[in-house]
Amino acid sequence: MEIKRYLPLFKLRICSLITFSAIVGLIAAQSKDFTFGKLMFLVIATMLASTSASAFNHYFDSDIDSIMKRTKKRPLPAGGIISSRTVLGIAAVLFAASLLVSFKALNPMVAVHLALGAFVYAIVYTVWLKRRSWLNIIVGGLAGSFAVLAGGASVNPEFCMPPALLAIVMFFWTPSHFWSFAIFHKEEYEKAGVPMLPVVIGDSRTALYILINTVLLVASSLVPYFLGYNGPIYLVAAVAVGVYFIVWNIRLLKNPTKDIAWKNFKISMMYLGILFSSVIVEMGFKALLRVI
Repeated sequence: MEIKRYLPLFKLRICSLITFSAIVGLIAAQSKDFTFGKLMFLVIATMLASTSASAFNHYFDSDIDSIMKRTKKRPLPAGGIISSRTVLGIAAVLFAASLLVSFKALNPMVAVHLALGAFVYAIVYTVWLKRRSWLNIIVGGLAGSFAVLAGGASVNPEFCMPPALLAIVMFFWTPSHFWSFAIFHKEEYEKAGVPMLPVVIGDSRTALYILINTVLLVASSLVPYFLGYNGPIYLVAAVAVGVYFIVWNIRLLKNPTKDIAWKNFKISMMYLGILFSSVIVEMGFKALLRVI
């Protein structure tokens, strides 16, 4: 029961997505140094770094979390058994554990990427930009990109182009994903004084920004294919889900309601899941062909 009260600190769904992105980065590197041991330690290190960043986010945002209906039941604003000092301590321990696992079981570059990802989310996004600028989520999106780079670095510490290209895709995906979410929760962000894009420029113009960004996202997703790093399975997935996502963006532009914004938000998660899964499927298919 006590553990259950701590779990919301870690935003496990988001952390699972970040960890999945790191796994895709590892697979995309196409390295002969791949082992299931490295995969396991990458998962552990990434989850530790992600949960650490999430706990830091809870610590720094506890005041505005208490204002918004969506977040007021989180452990700190709800006034449960958890103190701010305890949350800060948990976050620090998780961060240190991530670095230790990265250095000992993987390599320093993995530790650097995971540390940068956690720093961007916890400090650059949460502390510096979230309450100051609508650019917050654009810069904050780098946190997910660093996870992809960490995955690539786990088997290839030197610069590796395929994970880097997918990190760019992840960077463009984040605004389209989050701005749809922000339209749905616009009134809450406005009440808390958080300058998310819909609060600053309105829902209609935000929908236009989402469409423009998604076009850039889909274009960036095609680059790995045209540079020869991914094959037809990836191309079909990228085009199919990309067109589908753009269609829903156009629907949101024509009718920027909360209902369509929420559907757009859900579709953005489906988009990334299918696109990144196609990388794993294609690399697995290539490996199978080599064995045959």
